[in-house]
This record gives sequence, structure tokens and C-alpha cells, in this order.
Amino acid sequence: MTMDVESGPQAHRSPEVATLRAGVPTELFIGGAWVAGRDGRRIPVLDPATGDELTSVADGAVDDGLAAVAAASARPAGLGGHRSAAARGGAAPSVRAKGRAGRGPSSAHRAGEREGAGRRPGRDRVHGRVLPLVLRGGGPRGGCGADRAVGANRILVLRQPIGVAVLVTPWNFPAAMATRKIGPALAAGCSVILKPASETSLTALAIAAILAEAGVPDGVVNVLPSRRSGAVVSAMLHDPRVRKLSFAGSTEVGRRLLAEAADCVVSSSMELGGNAPFLVFDDADLDAAVAGALLAKMRNGGEACTAANRFFVQRGIAPEFVAVFSAAMAGLRVGPGLEDGVQLGPLVNADSRDKVAELVAEAVAAGATVATGGQTHNFQEGFFYPATVLVDVPAHAGILGEEIFGPVAPVVVFDTEAEAIELANRTEYGLVSYVYTADLARGLRVSEALESGMVGLDRALVSDPAAPFGGVKQSGLGREGGHDGLLEYLGSKYIAVQW
Repeated sequence: MTMDVESGPQAHRSPEVATLRAGVPTELFIGGAWVAGRDGRRIPVLDPATGDELTSVADGAVDDGLAAVAAASARPAGLGGHRSAAARGGAAPSVRAKGRAGRGPSSAHRAGEREGAGRRPGRDRVHGRVLPLVLRGGGPRGGCGADRAVGANRILVLRQPIGVAVLVTPWNFPAAMATRKIGPALAAGCSVILKPASETSLTALAIAAILAEAGVPDGVVNVLPSRRSGAVVSAMLHDPRVRKLSFAGSTEVGRRLLAEAADCVVSSSMELGGNAPFLVFDDADLDAAVAGALLAKMRNGGEACTAANRFFVQRGIAPEFVAVFSAAMAGLRVGPGLEDGVQLGPLVNADSRDKVAELVAEAVAAGATVATGGQTHNFQEGFFYPATVLVDVPAHAGILGEEIFGPVAPVVVFDTEAEAIELANRTEYGLVSYVYTADLARGLRVSEALESGMVGLDRALVSDPAAPFGGVKQSGLGREGGHDGLLEYLGSKYIAVQW
């Protein structure tokens, strides 16, 4: 089986290289101005294909974070305090014309449509409610009877911006991760401080420049790269002007941030780690299952929270699946992500490469067999690791218990549907699962039994700007995308009223 570059897994495209060539600013963006950090420190930005330093960006300190909070809080009710819903919704879709950076524009555009900026009026608007006050069971004396409305009493429910939001994003998919937080926050009327990952800060700064050009008022969007993330984010979360935290990243860091947010009872949304199972039943279409496995595993070189991490294949189809899947993985072209035809680029840094190599070595020592790949790529420079398939992986192997975040696919054989579900749910994570079967009834039955916030049923991609993205268990709290994602930045206010 073959897979071409357009439909197959895409290499890590080094977005920081592309943004650097576009002449992106490298300072902090606070209150609508580009400013140097308070202490002048800088963060080097590396090309993962070579390890070379491309440039550096300002390294924000605690005082810079508090300055960003002050700038954001100077806009009461955020962007909503200065523009109509249509106007603030219209600022986001302009990114679509200017950015053209993967999924980011569609996330921003979707958020804009929710505020009525799209061409289809009324679509996905944010509504409050007016309800009559209802007494149950016949009235205050408790007699039997139908529910009845009471006079002029009404329940009025408003949706209001939750307040200043701190957004913390990881290095993978830097444009999409930033815009799917910024878009709904602005649509809801909140001002934000974005703290991007150090590795991909240039992309975040490019987005800030685009939003400023689009007309977003000063102070509504602030961008604060920092290598002192713990101290800076903690200081912002302990500032009473901050009322929202939205984080995407590892479960370990998410737990620490939740503890910090608890001190001031800051509303928190968490998109955390994953350990996605990929289930293939005997009756699955082999070509479709392999194509799906390749895409679910190798999107962004496996460096995605939605990446398939554990492959559970029913015994009858397992030998053929492993043979075809291994051949497809072995055939991927490896190289720098900006080269034409490359399907697997480097990992983001040396630590990530070394972690993947360690997980594979431990699995082999525990009894797993390498079907393809399995050793550090023979590139002279850069952070490369080959596409790898492991078979005969024992149930106790560490590689089955944690997020790999690299191009490695461990395969485990199962016999029964119940066994597959048990194996898939044997993890503290619950972000996404994948199921391949020709039996729709089985597919839906298994999908309901899987402990994950999302399921790809005969589909290898689940991300969609209109869908509620998020997980259960240790994979997160709340949802991003669609109407659910907008509600994360809104609070409900109840007004008891008579008229």
C-alpha cells in the first residue's frame, strides 16, 4: 500500500522558519506595543532540522506578565466593551485572509461566525434566556395540580464575558492552538494574555501582528513568550483581575496549574495529554484501516495529543495489518520539513527525540520486536527519529502507559470485543479513540464504551472547528471549538424580574 504526500502524514513544517522569513517581530506584545522584556533576557529559537539558532525572542518576566494583565484589564469586558458583537466577530475572520496558517484561520473564522460576522445571519449566536417563574404541583400550599406560571415574575438569564483570560499553548500546531483559544475569547468579549511555548513563540507573535492589523484594540490581545513559565503564569493566576485560565499541554503541567488556579478560584479549561487507542477489528477494510492508522499516528510526526498511541488489532487481521502498516511506515520519506516530498520531519527538540528512543529501547528490552525503524536516524544533525512499528509488545511495557509524542506505533493483538475495550480503557487518559470495523452496530457500541471525550469511527481525524474538542479522566476539563468552546469564556447571570 502507498500513500501520497497530499493525503498522507505531513512532516513537521518548522513554522518558525516560515514566520521568520516573513519578518515577524521578536519582542513582547503588551498593550498594543512591541516591548523588550524588563530584564532584557532572550529565548533562542532553533531549527529542529539542524539544531541551528534562527533568531531569539524576548523572554518575559513576572513584571511583564503583570503588565500584560494590567493592559488586558484596562478594557472592561474586553473587546466587548468597545464594539458590537458583529464588530468583534469581524476582527477574527480577517485572519483567514492574512494568516493562511493551517487550521488557525478556520478556528478564528468559526468564532467570528458565532458572533454574527459570517454571511449567514443568526448562525450559532450566543443567546440568553427569559423564562416564566413556575411553581411546581399547584402552588405554595402544596396541593396536587399542574405546574403554573406566577404572574409577572420572570427569570432573565444573561451570558456575559468571564473576564481577563490567560491562555497557555504548546509548541505543536502553534497557529491552531493559539487561534482556537483567542477566537472564542474575543467573540465572547474577553481580553487575553497568550503565553506560547518557547519553541514556537514566533508564530504567536505573528498572530498578534495580524490581529493588530485587523483592528483588534490595544490591550485586548497580549502575547508573552517566557522561559520562566511557572513563575510568570503563577503570578498572573494570583492577580484578582484574571478570571480564566485555558491551558493545552501535558497532564503533569495541567495538574500544577489547576492547583495554582484554585488559590483564587480561577475558572479553568484544560486540554491535556492523550494515550489514544486505535482499534482494528477483523472485519475492517484493511486498506482503510492502514491509511487511517498512518494518518492518526503520523500527523505532525506523531507529535499531537490526538495521535494514535496504542494499536489494538484483532488476531484474525493482525498479521496482514502489521505487514502492510509496517511497509507504509518504512516507505515514508524523512527529511527537513520544508523540503518537497518529505513526509516525516524532525521532532521538536533533542529531549523529545531522546525520550522516544528511550521508550522504544525499554519496550524491546521488555520483549517487544521491531517490525521497522527502531533506531536513531542516521542524520548528521537535527532531531530525527524514524517511523517505527513494534509488535509482541507486553502489556506491562512502559510505552503503552504514556504519551509517546513521536513516530512510534506499538501493536497489541486482542481476541474479543470485551478485551479490546478493556485494553483501550486501561489508561488514566481519555482524549480520543479510533475504531475501525465494517459493523456499524459494533462500532457505535464500542464507541459508547470507550472512555474518551472523542471517537473517530472509521475516521482518523476528529479535529473540526465546529466540534467540541476535549477529553475525560486525566485528559482535561471543558471543551474547545463550536458552541461549547465559546461558553468556556462566558458566565451566566440570573436576574429575577417582574414586568
